[in-house]
Amino acid sequence: MRKLLLVISVFLLSGCLGMPKYVEPVNNFELNRYLGKWYEIARLDHSFERGLSQVSAEYSLKDDGGVMVINRGFSSEKNAWKEAEGKAYFVNGDTEGYLKVSFFGPFYGSYVVFELDHENYQYAFISGPDTDYLWLLARTPTVPAEVLQKFVDMSKARGFNTDDLIYVQQK
Repeated sequence: MRKLLLVISVFLLSGCLGMPKYVEPVNNFELNRYLGKWYEIARLDHSFERGLSQVSAEYSLKDDGGVMVINRGFSSEKNAWKEAEGKAYFVNGDTEGYLKVSFFGPFYGSYVVFELDHENYQYAFISGPDTDYLWLLARTPTVPAEVLQKFVDMSKARGFNTDDLIYVQQK
């Protein structure tokens, strides 16, 4: 019985660490270049960001080698900022854009960087464990039209429903 509970616990705790079938993490990922502030340009809707504008994510190093994540967005309904602090760790190695992130204790979800401006680290396309989770992040509150189109095209080709994208108001 203990063995069965252990297997179930491991399955539940790691069950969100997959990635969509056609998504592959970038290689040659450089965490130090990725750290800092990113603006959310577009996303698929989900409960923990519903109704938020001016959304950003801030990444910094933790003492244990992981990454501290601070997500922040403004709720016009509540006329207040909402903030969540999490932690992230590499899944396979620090040169692959595949991390596990947690905002809720021992429960982790996938954070897969599947496209990245390797030259300047100005934009990143992010997936979660399945095609329900998708983000376009950038170092600036707006991106050129060609970056947005590339995001839509690449995401659609990987099975995401890009018709449901929310384009985040940054100001």
